[in-house]
Amino acid sequence: MIRPVIAGNWKMNKTVAESVAFAVRLLAAYDTAPGPEVIIAPPFTALQAVAEAIRGSFIALCAQNLHEAEKGAYTGEISGGMLREAGCTAVIIGHSERRTLFGEGDDRINRKLQAALTTGLKPIFCIGESLRQREEDETETVIAHQLKEGLNNLTADDIVRLAIAYEPVWAIGTGKTASPEQAERVHRFIREWIAGRYGPECAATLAILYGGSVTPANIAGLMAQPDINGGLIGGASLDVDSFIRIIGN
Repeated sequence: MIRPVIAGNWKMNKTVAESVAFAVRLLAAYDTAPGPEVIIAPPFTALQAVAEAIRGSFIALCAQNLHEAEKGAYTGEISGGMLREAGCTAVIIGHSERRTLFGEGDDRINRKLQAALTTGLKPIFCIGESLRQREEDETETVIAHQLKEGLNNLTADDIVRLAIAYEPVWAIGTGKTASPEQAERVHRFIREWIAGRYGPECAATLAILYGGSVTPANIAGLMAQPDINGGLIGGASLDVDSFIRIIGN
């Protein structure tokens, strides 16, 4: 049985004060920990303050990115060790915005995955196709390529320490979303690919999240699918009441 994961990616939103206020309100909504694993990814500036606010709670702290090097002359970057020191236990890697806006390719994403695992962070590894690729029936080819290259040199022991997020690029921030059935087909393909490469036991324990305009209105239909184990939530995670409804779907 795979424990569901609900992860909120705040992107470049929220001040330190707003981030802490969100975390405090989220904690106040529960007398006991909810069923899903709950993860929030504030901007870098708020990580340490949010870590203090959620210390000892059911909420896990996640970074939105990291550099693959341990240290060095990389102005503006941050390492996995620095993220751990700030209180993070997870990190998003390969988000479509990093791929398209910042030119991150599969090889660099692979190095980032290895760096995260080395420093004890749980990677949320993002993959997904563009609208053109979907319309040209290239979804599975694109997904297989991103999996093969992104997970290069990783072992089954590594795979069980990460989560995969399928985020169709055409559905991110657009208000569009894949139907539950469309999303399930890709999630099943991902699980079958992992089973073929790393074994059925590894695939059976892997959390595969859906990301792409997830809202309180559509989360239940997505989560009802057998191979969808949670969500990587963007815009709908910025409002605490909306995020709480998604957690409790």
